[in-house]
Amino acid sequence: MLAVTDTSALHYLILIQQETLLPALYGRVVIPPAVSRELLRSETPDVVRQWLAHPPDWLTIQAPQQSLGAAEFPKLGAGERAAIPLAEELPDAVLVIDDHDGREEAARRTLALTGTIGVLEEAAIHGLIDLPPVLAQLQATTFHASPRLFAEALARDAARKARPQH
Repeated sequence: MLAVTDTSALHYLILIQQETLLPALYGRVVIPPAVSRELLRSETPDVVRQWLAHPPDWLTIQAPQQSLGAAEFPKLGAGERAAIPLAEELPDAVLVIDDHDGREEAARRTLALTGTIGVLEEAAIHGLIDLPPVLAQLQATTFHASPRLFAEALARDAARKARPQH
């Protein structure tokens, strides 16, 4: 299995120092060059740009054979327009994407997908993190998601922790 990530997920996982959850959960992580360019923009936090300047071995930058057109998909950024077709091209890929319009397009194409909160929740299920403090770290950044999404993830985590262990 492998993950194709859009800009947002990788950006915020790096910011909260949880980016190594991606290879722990998915093995290989692939981003298109458009995502790399977005992560290197001047307005991106230094820690993210420095991380990408010396990427880990588990990260591969790979261009899709064909990107989605900006005119045809005006609501999607360049990263989403490249990550979605790249995920389609790679067998057994999970697309990690937070953008609402991008998620809708990926779902329309029946791609396996998750988002930043989904990655964190999956990591908690596997015992890699304690979800509440990590979600609190994420909420302390500029990450945007509905309070309901955070609350639902925390409720599922609490329910898992309340179940008897076998």
